[in-house]
Amino acid sequence: MVARTAAAMLRRVLPLLLFLLVVVLPAAAAASGKNRTLVFILAGQSNMGGRGGATSGAWDGVVPPECAPSPRILRLSPALRWEEAREPLHAGIDLHNVLGVGPGMPFAHALLRSRALPPHAVLGLVPCAQGATPIAAWSRGTPLYARMLARARAALAAGHGNLAALLWYQGEADTIRREDAELYTGRMEQFVRDVRRDLGVPDLLVIQVGLATGQGKFIELVREAQRRVKLPNVKYVDAKGLPVAGDYTHLTTAAQVQLGKMLAKAYLATL
Repeated sequence: MVARTAAAMLRRVLPLLLFLLVVVLPAAAAASGKNRTLVFILAGQSNMGGRGGATSGAWDGVVPPECAPSPRILRLSPALRWEEAREPLHAGIDLHNVLGVGPGMPFAHALLRSRALPPHAVLGLVPCAQGATPIAAWSRGTPLYARMLARARAALAAGHGNLAALLWYQGEADTIRREDAELYTGRMEQFVRDVRRDLGVPDLLVIQVGLATGQGKFIELVREAQRRVKLPNVKYVDAKGLPVAGDYTHLTTAAQVQLGKMLAKAYLATL
């Protein structure tokens, strides 16, 4: 009887304890000035949304240690609330797709292992990616652009977060038509300028991922266009050569873990 009563009490208080651990304590630390949340926007298409282990019709459920949940890694939920991040990170965001492992969680874990960050740093991931979207669908005034801005602003509300970087992995959909591939550089540069202006961060760090694959035959044209982006504080991480799943489009789980570490290295090199 005593054991059943204790178990019932534990079930009632566990949600409150989790809320305190994941939301209230990081926010309180941030407000005290000791531990402001570093906020990262994750945007682009399916390889940012994450298809690791999910290219056969269902996610295999495999979560590598580099992708495990941590009370120091939060995500902004579809309802614009901070919660403990876990795979699939883009659940409820990258709609109408089977989701798996992406680069966000291994990126965050790699940062937490670095001595360059404060010992009790909290990372806030803001997933915004949507599969099969060309860069024109992310231009200023589009629904995806508006959603990304709204989510970024919600993440920074109350002054508890610092916007650290935008991680961008997109371009596969722009390999289908030569015209889109040739226009990619200009569209990407305009996208970066618009984001910086609209968020009020003129020097916002943007880390773009060079394509590993594409949906069309103009992959190299888009890759060249990505490398031609010469705006200040835009870094380039190349995914070419990372393992690709049997659909010939999406990175495997192991590749996503490696990409997350590469993105973290690029970010840490700017500190």
